[in-house]
Amino acid sequence: MLIAMPGMEDPRFEYSVVLLCAHSVDGAMGLVVNKRVPDLSFDDLLGQLEIESGAGSQGVALHFGGPVEGARGFVLHSNDYPGAQGTMKINARFGMTATKDILVDIARGQGPKAALTALGYAGWGPGQLESELKQNAWLTVDGDEAIVFDADDGGKWARALRKLGIDPSMLSAGGGRA
Repeated sequence: MLIAMPGMEDPRFEYSVVLLCAHSVDGAMGLVVNKRVPDLSFDDLLGQLEIESGAGSQGVALHFGGPVEGARGFVLHSNDYPGAQGTMKINARFGMTATKDILVDIARGQGPKAALTALGYAGWGPGQLESELKQNAWLTVDGDEAIVFDADDGGKWARALRKLGIDPSMLSAGGGRA
């Protein structure tokens, strides 16, 4: 996971936690896991896609996954979901699906044990994320299901920092090099 440092210059990523889904010499892709989409619910999304909401759609939050392709949807989920074509295994704990089928399964209560729905994604070109890491824009920590899938979006940033042993109140927006 990427944890935005205080003083992040891009307000879209201020106090963000991003689960990195893919990273190669060609660039990186991730989903912001701690910011909700304002004024749009999961049931609204299902209605727009002509999917009938059901018992499984109750209380499902819709997240701002990032500023790239904001109309495109992604479901970050636990690996217990068998998925279909379009499911990408991120690692042993996380998968990501970008097809309508998973939304139907979630609405029916037949989806994965844990899931986070997102519109848009965070993307970096070749070398861009590495440059941002060198500039101290992000901290990194292993992905944690308890943080990613927690309903308390407001507490995820501080919890991710604490996982590194960092007290969020001790961080400064300025940085330096020794």
